[in-house]
Amino acid sequence: MTISTTRRQFLQAVGVSGGAGVLYGTMGALGLAPAAQAAPPFRAPNRSDFTLTGRSAKSVLVLGAGIAGLATAYELGKAGYRVRLLEARDRPGGRNWTVRGGTTETDLDGRTQRARFADGQYLNAGPARIAQHMVTLDYCRELGVPIEIFGNQNADAYYVNENAGALSGRPIRHREAKADVYGYVSELLAKATDQGALDTYLTGEDKERLLEFLRGFGAIGGRVADDPAASWRYTGTNRRGYLVEPGAGFEAGTPKLTPYPLTDVLASGIGRYFSFEFGYDQAMLMFQPVGGMDRIAYALEAAVGRRLITYDAQVRSISNTGSGVRVVYDGPGGRPRTATADFCVCTIPPQVLAKIPSNLSQPVRDALAYPVPNATGKIGLQYRRRWWEQDENIYSGITNTNLDLATIWYPSYGYHGAKGVVVGYYNFGANAQAYAALTPAEREARAVAQGVKIHGEAYRTELETSFSVAWDRTRHSEGGWVSWPSRTSGQYGRLLEPDGRVYFAGDHLSHYIAWQAGAFESARKVVTDLHARVMSS
Repeated sequence: MTISTTRRQFLQAVGVSGGAGVLYGTMGALGLAPAAQAAPPFRAPNRSDFTLTGRSAKSVLVLGAGIAGLATAYELGKAGYRVRLLEARDRPGGRNWTVRGGTTETDLDGRTQRARFADGQYLNAGPARIAQHMVTLDYCRELGVPIEIFGNQNADAYYVNENAGALSGRPIRHREAKADVYGYVSELLAKATDQGALDTYLTGEDKERLLEFLRGFGAIGGRVADDPAASWRYTGTNRRGYLVEPGAGFEAGTPKLTPYPLTDVLASGIGRYFSFEFGYDQAMLMFQPVGGMDRIAYALEAAVGRRLITYDAQVRSISNTGSGVRVVYDGPGGRPRTATADFCVCTIPPQVLAKIPSNLSQPVRDALAYPVPNATGKIGLQYRRRWWEQDENIYSGITNTNLDLATIWYPSYGYHGAKGVVVGYYNFGANAQAYAALTPAEREARAVAQGVKIHGEAYRTELETSFSVAWDRTRHSEGGWVSWPSRTSGQYGRLLEPDGRVYFAGDHLSHYIAWQAGAFESARKVVTDLHARVMSS
């Protein structure tokens, strides 16, 4: 006997037996809901797309020669699109900015700095590291940009927190901090496991396997018969480092065996920094281009063609004309010039673009005003000798603090050289805004005074010169990156689509905000969308 079933009844049965996830997937398979699909691999446009179809390549005006704009022009150029870039700065890269000796910059407050770094020394004022899974490395390979390891983690760098109990203000080596935190956490979990607190969740075999893992992970002792308090104790090992290094003959070394008290370790808050190292976008190994991050920008400039980029061209207005786009910009001497094209790809940061006159639709203008610019800043401190290597055995890596410095970075290049540039702070939010409000000289003085708390007087006496960047006060950027209050309220999605013949791209339109990878991925999406439109017209 056949029993007829309606589609609604079928879906109700699926939902009852399989839950909402299975129901939604079934609806997608039936075409009643969008099925989740991975984005297809990027396919760069080719000249053959036009020669084989009889269509002709179009002209595209790219606004901004940062990474998103350069990548857009580079990929479109492969297919023969007639591309032109307008860039307000006098260099490529946008926030991909490497400060070297001779670099001059005037900020929005009229403060001018001129870098006096020695030859071979530099500050990556914007992006400074690349995770090995990021598409940025693919472009380094394609463009012939050599790379080297960036020291994102270093067991000999420090954690320093103030107002944090008995360990306040004490520089603690990463290796000491990890040994003590992992040791105490392992001891506590082992005691709880052995005393039956987790019996609801673990079988007998699971408990023994977990205890075996914790002994190795935390370097703790074993079970002491009839003495729960003495069992699984963490008492410190040479994982914490040495007071006297092991040597030849009878010199076995003197390890720092005595851990900090458990209460002090918990109060110090040093354990909260460890999660940083587990982040997918932060885990070692990480890389940097040899010679500075802007090697990527200049390689893209060469690949696109320097003649196709107009620098010192600040955009004054953007107009959809129906059949194309028209952009008015400042030419030589500030005289207005006009550029036209079939399409436009705008990579100007939303907080800047929102203030440029245009006939963009109201929903687009609302979307541009929606993301929140984030303040961030850096200072490069050049020292006459590499005291962090010579005196403290620190070769690259990052010191983490709750001081207003946030972090101190030691250079991942120029080892054993005569000089070096330390990133004296890389901070965000209120701390970045506080430094941005200071003059460059005041920023240096404040950063050095804080750094002396960690490294002593060498941090002051060995200093030669500095250069600082406050991204929220930097022309043509007005922020380090943006944050979206919501990606599902409509504004984010609106900028993923063109407004007439104007497309939008940048790291802010990706899930890798503040990374060059986001700019590259966004550029690829726009190139794909625009090319599909041209090929279907």
